[in-house]
Amino acid sequence: MDIKQNEESFYIGEEEGKKAELHFTIEGDTIVVDHTFVSDELRGQGVAGKLLHQVVEMAREQNKKITPTCSYAKQKLQDTKEYHDVLS
Repeated sequence: MDIKQNEESFYIGEEEGKKAELHFTIEGDTIVVDHTFVSDELRGQGVAGKLLHQVVEMAREQNKKITPTCSYAKQKLQDTKEYHDVLS
């Protein structure tokens, strides 16, 4: 599964017509994760978790914290102990 990145998201598929996406904005030292989408064809394959892992790794590399406003990202970050170092 090829995960791509642009300035505001990690996604699968093409820029136009994404099959899955985790959208974020960067505000200073914080990455705000505000939307997660997975198409019906990719649901149930752990795709959202893989996209979230990418933003967690980006936060670690850039020494930033993540503020999740998306309900999926918020729950997953809170439930995954290994991600608590980047949770704001």
